[in-house]
Amino acid sequence: MDSHRLSWLLIALALLVAVATAAKLPQEEAPVEEVPTEEAVEEVPLAAAVLAPLPVAILRSNQVNPDEFGAHSSDFEAENGIIFQFSGSEGALGGANMIGSWSYPLEDGSIASVSFVADENGFQPQSDLLPVAPAFPHPIPQFVLDQIEFARLEDERRAQEEAAGATDEQ
Repeated sequence: MDSHRLSWLLIALALLVAVATAAKLPQEEAPVEEVPTEEAVEEVPLAAAVLAPLPVAILRSNQVNPDEFGAHSSDFEAENGIIFQFSGSEGALGGANMIGSWSYPLEDGSIASVSFVADENGFQPQSDLLPVAPAFPHPIPQFVLDQIEFARLEDERRAQEEAAGATDEQ
């Protein structure tokens, strides 16, 4: 018997053992859910009864496909306050350069907005929503500044010695 056929035989045997073992395991009965009465259904608020969100209408949608120079743009506005717009063109290195922004209403009624530039330098978003690195927590201690200065002077001295040694060898 070749190894391929033996492998399939072992797999089939393993599956048969797994099915036989599973059939012997104790079975749990699924809990029976109670059907709500008419009184209980009437007490459920309408908002809780809605399971799927309603579709959002698009109020404005414009798209300009790339022209012979690669210039393109798109923008839309939805009835829920979401606005997205961008425009772009072909970059000097062949990639797409784009600028744009999007905004949407927050639960507190304020508007969240993000503007961006995407070009040869990557995607560069700007927004008050984005995290900002914290300021350095404390001033640099003087002994650290002294050590940095000492290392700089040591590097300078070593470079002068190497330059003087190279001059002496000639």
